[in-house]
Amino acid sequence: MPLSRLHADEIEVDAVLVERLVAAQFPQWAHLPVAAIALSGTDHAIYRLGPSLSVRLPRRPEAVKQVEKEQRFLPALAPPLPLAIPTPLALGAPGEGYPWPWSVYRWLEGETPAQCTEDLARDLGGFIAALRRIDARDGPRPGRHNFGRGMPLATRDGATREAIAALSDVFDAAALTAIWEAGLNAPAWEGAPVWIHGDLSAGNLLMVEGRLSAVIDFGGLAAGDPACDLIAAWSLFAGAERDAFRAVLMPDDASWARGRGWALSVGTIGLAYYRASDGAIAANMRRTIAAVLADCGQATA
Repeated sequence: MPLSRLHADEIEVDAVLVERLVAAQFPQWAHLPVAAIALSGTDHAIYRLGPSLSVRLPRRPEAVKQVEKEQRFLPALAPPLPLAIPTPLALGAPGEGYPWPWSVYRWLEGETPAQCTEDLARDLGGFIAALRRIDARDGPRPGRHNFGRGMPLATRDGATREAIAALSDVFDAAALTAIWEAGLNAPAWEGAPVWIHGDLSAGNLLMVEGRLSAVIDFGGLAAGDPACDLIAAWSLFAGAERDAFRAVLMPDDASWARGRGWALSVGTIGLAYYRASDGAIAANMRRTIAAVLADCGQATA
């Protein structure tokens, strides 16, 4: 059965197509069963291939460049990181009616977080800190390949204001605008670009025995403003958990303000886009916006 559609420009992908692609291009794995997994990404289809492999295929044109990026950079990023990340094992070519490159990865065991704890906040902060320490001089600059994550907030101004206006039936537009402008007017990042994951949502974190064990889905990978990865402070954490996350990373006030701006921008644009098509994503975006408002002493509408 094909995955449900989230975008107008998606193509149809199902397990039968994956079986044909694997059999044609990687016959050594043709005997392995293919099964859809419960949580695929919004831009990729992910299928389990036997007990120890997975197949990841772009579902829309904007995600295609992420294939080459992940194949190139993830093997080099993995060794110094304190947690596991996806390991690409093979690069597939277009075929069997499928138009784009695709990847085979090693399967990573784990479950998405059932709850966010101080341990999770510290573990994730430590992962981000380690990622930032890796030399990013050859890293790809933010752009369409990673949906602009890590670019200056000003590049999102128009889209964020449109989303705030579209959500005026749900949230106080004036309060959201004031918080957005505070992030927008915070001093810009003046350091060298650093590695960012770009999408540290709960669905991209894997837990084993109550601790963070792996970070997955590096489609948002780029070298840019590190404030982007502070989104997790509001999308995942609150109270003592947020304090623990901040204590590990020790961002300056300007970076924290930009991070809050990023959380608000992603939350509002995401809620405006997904509220009619994906209730789970919309609920996560709504919680992020509410967390930003509460952090700024604003009640939700």
